[in-house]
Amino acid sequence: MSDKKPAPPQISPYLFPIGLFCFGLWFFYDGWISTDPDMQEHLMFNRIGSAILLPWAVIDFFRTHKSEKEYKAREQAAKNESDA
Repeated sequence: MSDKKPAPPQISPYLFPIGLFCFGLWFFYDGWISTDPDMQEHLMFNRIGSAILLPWAVIDFFRTHKSEKEYKAREQAAKNESDA
């Protein structure tokens, strides 16, 4: 039997931006599209929430994508350096 423990499962770095986007869409629907009379008392909260979460999700998605590209480039450069 090996004493080596398996690595914990990896979580996608895009999980947070996707979660923000989903909540932003939910807020957007409740604040701008829904005609449910019970939601009218939460209208402004949902509109402000969508105005904050949707741009935040888009910005964070592109920021995450950029950092992932840089990380892969650094790994590739280190691999090429060790091979030389």
